Amino acid sequence: MVINMCTAITYHTKDHYFGRNLDLEYSYKETVTITPRNYPFNFRKVNAIKSHYAIIGMAYVNENYPLYYDAINEKGLGMAGLNFPTNAYYGEVKNNKDNIAPFEFIPWVLSQCANLDEVKKLLENINIANINFSENLPASPLHWIIADKNASITVESVQDGLKIYDNPVGVLTNNPTFDIHMFNLNNYMSLSTEPPVNNFSKKLNFDIYSRGMGALGLPGDLSSTSRFVKATFTKMNSLSDDSENASISQFFHILYSVYQQRGCVHMGEDKYEITIYSSCCNMDKGIYYYTTYENSQITGIDMFKENLDGRDLINYELIKDTQILMQN
Repeated sequence: MVINMCTAITYHTKDHYFGRNLDLEYSYKETVTITPRNYPFNFRKVNAIKSHYAIIGMAYVNENYPLYYDAINEKGLGMAGLNFPTNAYYGEVKNNKDNIAPFEFIPWVLSQCANLDEVKKLLENINIANINFSENLPASPLHWIIADKNASITVESVQDGLKIYDNPVGVLTNNPTFDIHMFNLNNYMSLSTEPPVNNFSKKLNFDIYSRGMGALGLPGDLSSTSRFVKATFTKMNSLSDDSENASISQFFHILYSVYQQRGCVHMGEDKYEITIYSSCCNMDKGIYYYTTYENSQITGIDMFKENLDGRDLINYELIKDTQILMQN
């Protein structure tokens, strides 16, 4: 399975939110999938987990197994995998290690951890192994953002080993490695929401000819480095009241600042990368909201309105048709 360009963010008002854009040139017919507490998670190299925290997220379900792109569990822990080509490195299976396939990583973590402290403890013995889901679904090169209600981390399995970074901005895109993304923010420290001050030369007079000039130089292209800077600036300066409607509306507006429109990223032949869906999870209430490229109406699914003590996956197909409300 290939997951391509993406942006993931966290956002806090009264409640805590986690979500992402999935940018790709085609869909796997993903669904919002709820994994109840007694669905048996079978793993390739470690023991199965038959009873666990319930999970809701976006997944491609194959052979009755939820291949999650992003998800939260009932305790408010969230996790998303983003494309990380050329940098991601998955090693061989190692003795005395928890050998986890990349496609198992999200369910392995979310099924048994309630917060980041538990995640960090769990990761002490992990080896993300080069194990494919199937011959037709090889392992995707990924890195991950994991967040609870207080903080977030980035996890990268690279040639030098497993890297776990504290993520103070709560944002992740794609290449390069997270430490380089954070260092690159130094180049933008002068950006401001306020009108600019002339530091160029006292001998020259400059005109503030437009609003928003404090952010002059903020990247606007669709590369992963630019999206990281723009999403971080937008999120760190974002304001909304603490109601649910205002919070999720603002969350989607942050994601839309790095949205990909059809025609702007050519993938060869007649293929163009687009933001297939955007998601926003209320980590406190267990609600998964989403929009799709064709349907900008926000749709929500509440995991706690389902029977979370069951054994069978619960799948909701995405509402993709454009929804227009006529006022007259």
